[in-house]
Amino acid sequence: MNAMTRRIVIGTAAVSMALTMAACGKAGGSSSSKDNKSIGILLPDTVTNRYNQFDKPLMEQKIKELCSDCQINYDNAAGDPSKQAQQVNTMITKGVKVLILDPEDSVGIQSSVEAAVKKGIKVIAYDRLAQGPVSAYVSYDNEKIGELQGQALLNAMGPKATPSSKIVMIDGDPGDPNAAQFKAGAHKVLDGKVNIAYEQSGLWKDTEANKKMSAAITSIGAKNIAGVYSANDTMAGGIATALKGAGINPPLTGQDAELTGLQRILVGTQTSTIYKPYKPEADATAEIAVDMLEGKDWKSITDTTSKSGSGQDVPAHLITATSVTKANINATVVKDGLYKISDLCSAQFVAACKAAGITVG
Repeated sequence: MNAMTRRIVIGTAAVSMALTMAACGKAGGSSSSKDNKSIGILLPDTVTNRYNQFDKPLMEQKIKELCSDCQINYDNAAGDPSKQAQQVNTMITKGVKVLILDPEDSVGIQSSVEAAVKKGIKVIAYDRLAQGPVSAYVSYDNEKIGELQGQALLNAMGPKATPSSKIVMIDGDPGDPNAAQFKAGAHKVLDGKVNIAYEQSGLWKDTEANKKMSAAITSIGAKNIAGVYSANDTMAGGIATALKGAGINPPLTGQDAELTGLQRILVGTQTSTIYKPYKPEADATAEIAVDMLEGKDWKSITDTTSKSGSGQDVPAHLITATSVTKANINATVVKDGLYKISDLCSAQFVAACKAAGITVG
């Protein structure tokens, strides 16, 4: 092979290699490619049933409906803030263009959010408002939820709701900004109406809530407890166990309309929960994510703003929640088909379901 032929062959090979690399980059969806359609979803824990049972599949379904060729990268922090920070780094490395983030620690995740945004990733805060330069936020009116919980407790207490009546408050995890809003809303309704004799965080864990409730019973005396505010159903489960062990059954709140929480309401060991329809939240988030990905106007979906702990005014979409008791369980969660009747009204709950007006097949 002479020099001229060799140069032609090498030049042809170089051009071929460049074209191949460009094609591979396009097919692989690198972060620099305009055709990259990669969305990341990071959820906070596996203890709260809703995330894997509702939020994840609903978001994935809506994203695929709107963008059939979108790639979805999912992970769960399993309650570990440092693990979630690493997961954000992984999403950056994978080159996602939009990141849906439900922070386990809304304050500690700020540096991770900043790192993602510096790489050109748009971050949507889901359910909990992360600190840092997030582009949008989708959740519920959390202070209003706290007000609904507080009012549900007063309603259940009836004439026993007096300024001298002692209640226990088991709040959510202080690392979750929503917990502070639930707490603020509940206090707005309860303060001055009852005597909050004991208040502690249950960290969203049934085991921790059980310990705190047991300590409250020891401190106040079982027969002196007129009501219990629990910030969610998971913790209400641990609280109900402690109350049963003490031989008392005062009104008890909850949140998230978990299956076990609803079943406790049916049999009378929990008086209320908060039904937050997950589909509207997941759908709105998916729509914003796909619009961001495709360069469309997503701000028509956000109809208000929320101020984050780091001072940002974030375009937000906040969804209305509903207080659920035995009186309206049939007209709310059952009507919406949140769970199969066969699951809600399993063998030991059939009689209670019928008493609540639920048609059991």
